[in-house]
Amino acid sequence: MHELIDDLKDIKLGIFDLDGVIYRGDSLIPNADNIIKEFKNHSIKVVYNSNNSTATRKTYVERLNNFNIKTEISDFYTSASITSAEITKIKKNAKIFVIGEKGLRIELQSLGHTIVTKPKDYKAIDFVIVGLDRDFKYSNLAIAQKCILEGGAQFYATNADSTLPVARGLEPGAGVMVNALMTCTGKDPVRIFGKPEPFGINMILNDTQISAERTCIFGDRLNTDILAGNRAGIKTIAILTGVTSMEMIEELNNNSKNSNLSDRNLLPDIVLNKLDDVFKKN
Repeated sequence: MHELIDDLKDIKLGIFDLDGVIYRGDSLIPNADNIIKEFKNHSIKVVYNSNNSTATRKTYVERLNNFNIKTEISDFYTSASITSAEITKIKKNAKIFVIGEKGLRIELQSLGHTIVTKPKDYKAIDFVIVGLDRDFKYSNLAIAQKCILEGGAQFYATNADSTLPVARGLEPGAGVMVNALMTCTGKDPVRIFGKPEPFGINMILNDTQISAERTCIFGDRLNTDILAGNRAGIKTIAILTGVTSMEMIEELNNNSKNSNLSDRNLLPDIVLNKLDDVFKKN
């Protein structure tokens, strides 16, 4: 069994982002499966926190199983499942218009909410919730606009990522859809539940009953994964297999020395080129 680097020797809970950390598109990032196994061999609980709201948690279980990473539905905290749980705290059995995909709709329906696709009465819609939608339609944008401006529905979003890592680079993220609705309504979302907001991490800490001091997050985005981890008070590790480069971190570090607090909040506690580097070299 490999020995963890000193900065992680007291960790009991590892939170892993998925896109850009475990896989990229349909391809496993080399050796990520073995690293997860090693964590479990060290009796470290492993969970996954993704801003991607398009897939169901069952789909994520199947995807990781195909990568030889054994998981259960309860191991996943997606922006869709987090949004659904938080919306339910605001109102149970709500009527919701969704700009998004299967993952978001199923999570909302599983908690008793009704997804309305063609509302006859805009005032009957409680919430408009926006996530990544790769079949984004002008007609749905127009309905969402009317639900908010004419019906008074509250506007929420799963996340505001501008890009989505795929096997060959980047594609537009949920933030594109969120910004479209912001533009045509003149309103910001009441709340964005995914990273960099710490809702998901706080939910994980509560569910696992493991302290923030013994928890870390591995992410490839400074403005989501790392910022969320810093806000939640856990140890943050930037992995350079996704969208963040060492040059970006060095630039932020230089800015933070000039008392730029916003930049300082984006800085990770640890930077690793790849997941393998969490273990000491023999």
